Amino acid sequence: MGLNLAQKIIKEHLVSGEMVPGTEISIRIDQTLTQDSTGTMAYLQFEAMGIDRVKTKKSVAYIDHNMLQSGFENADDHKYIQTVTNKHGIYFSRPGNGICHQVQLERFGVPGMTLLGSDSHTPTGGGLGMLAIGAGGLDVAVAMGGGAYYLMMPKVLKVNLVGKLRPWVTAKDVILEVLRKLSVKGGVGKVVEYAGEGVASLTVPERATITNMGAELGATTSIFPSDETTRAFLKAQGREQDFVELKPDADCTYDEEITIDLSALEPLAAKPHSPDNVEEVNNIGKIKVDQVAIGSCTNSSFVDMMKVAKILKGKTVHPDVSLVISPGSKQVLTMLAENGALADMVAAGARILESSCGPCIGMGQSPKTDAVSLRTFNRNFEGRSGTVSAQVYLVSPETAAVSAITGVLTDPRELGEAPSVSMPSEFLANDNMVTPPAPEGNDVEVVRGPNIKPFPLNTELPENVIGKALIKVGDNITTDHIMPSNAKLLPFRSNVPYLSEFCLTPCDPEFPKRAQENKGGFIVGGSNYGQGSSREHAALAPLYLGIKAVLAKSFARIHMANLINSGILPLVFENEADYDTIDMMDELTIAHAQEQIKAGDKIVVKNLTKNREYVTILTVSDRQKEMLYAGGLINFIKKANA
Repeated sequence: MGLNLAQKIIKEHLVSGEMVPGTEISIRIDQTLTQDSTGTMAYLQFEAMGIDRVKTKKSVAYIDHNMLQSGFENADDHKYIQTVTNKHGIYFSRPGNGICHQVQLERFGVPGMTLLGSDSHTPTGGGLGMLAIGAGGLDVAVAMGGGAYYLMMPKVLKVNLVGKLRPWVTAKDVILEVLRKLSVKGGVGKVVEYAGEGVASLTVPERATITNMGAELGATTSIFPSDETTRAFLKAQGREQDFVELKPDADCTYDEEITIDLSALEPLAAKPHSPDNVEEVNNIGKIKVDQVAIGSCTNSSFVDMMKVAKILKGKTVHPDVSLVISPGSKQVLTMLAENGALADMVAAGARILESSCGPCIGMGQSPKTDAVSLRTFNRNFEGRSGTVSAQVYLVSPETAAVSAITGVLTDPRELGEAPSVSMPSEFLANDNMVTPPAPEGNDVEVVRGPNIKPFPLNTELPENVIGKALIKVGDNITTDHIMPSNAKLLPFRSNVPYLSEFCLTPCDPEFPKRAQENKGGFIVGGSNYGQGSSREHAALAPLYLGIKAVLAKSFARIHMANLINSGILPLVFENEADYDTIDMMDELTIAHAQEQIKAGDKIVVKNLTKNREYVTILTVSDRQKEMLYAGGLINFIKKANA
């Protein structure tokens, strides 16, 4: 029996394990990427492993998140990343060169290769036919050092695309429809593989928009085949030599399958406060709009920007609307400047921001109180914009641009004929803002600012794990809840002791103080705990506060892996009703913890306050069990190398 595309790449890179869904495998990693929000910690961890030089085919460090330098902290982190990457063989994409996923797609992505990135939207590379996976910084550090990446062998879900998009309907509407069908939990444990006749009608940037937001499905990754469309894109980037044709075998099978009729789609929007809360723009109605933000790693390609410029040309942004636009890369921004499209945007009243993540991660441009903000981004979690009361809608660039003119949420089809923009036959390729590393053996000084603190390390798992339920939270708690990521806190990504003072404060402002007073304990969560960003700070801050285990109805993939890497037990209620019987400050204990873990996947947690017992499931491999015994991945590596 033949293999589907995901299976082919996994087989080619398989280091250990068998390709049986739900069992642990490890794969060889060809490329890595980091960004500055997660990168500082990743490189501190890489240094701690004592490896002189990266072992990957190419590793790139991007500066694209913490761009506002209102103090020394961000600049210090940037200098540290610049020098540590120079020393260890990593390419450095300087501030202003662009958003990591956009630049990686343009300049470095190679079909058929594996890419591991310390950012949850790394699957953007799947638009180019890569097996691109988001992970915690520690996993990326291990991969840079030549170590395999361990994961559970995913199921493969086929999304069969039929038909062709009508005018004004976009790739953003495709992924919003997939989210509507599957939900933010629908991709957990799966690779989403796109196939069918409709694939050929989508450009590589359109495919990348779709794979980018596959992260919101909770999927391991998403992937498109590499075909003549891929070849044309790489040729236009001056990289045709990187092209490899990749497609599933004709007789392959899939674990699940859904069909999306592209010709039946309409302009869609994800309503507050979840990417899967999707409805037709027409049905939502003409709500008043206060802010429009266009850009992010989802929708900042050259073609996206050109369509926006054509819509805005000769018009004026509504007086009640603030419009900000972030081109995705220096390449895009330069091409817009050269062909006059940038002038059209500015003349219409748009404010042009840096080629960076910016508003998407709450780094500037927070809306006013109770504002409606239309964004072409990938997440609209409550408070992520920096304004808790804001109502954020996720839409396509076309819907965003038209609505910026009208002042209300508007179906772009009302504007008449859709703008026609073709993919360029040649992009402006200039990598002068990518600094290659120093030759091996060169003596490079690594510069560390005073804000950079050592990352916390756990201790070996004790015989009895005892503590109180320090907080109880509901479903779909995001990493933004666990470790807020706003303009005030982002400069402190390399200072976990400081960050820990804000851990879970959006849910309970007293949590850090309570955790410190009780010398740690337990977190109790609902379904899909830890969805969203890959930031391992959402595990490191609880670790610093002494959290020993998280009891939840279910976990998001990356956060669960980060908890294990930190030596924190991720326990799933066998009976979800047990969640209701735990109250905050109940005394919990796991007796003979190591013995229970060795015995199987069922861990008994006793509630001493209520005199109850809960059976929980610990879904980990034998290797991960050893990590938990050691108190996390770093301790495990040190022990293995001792």
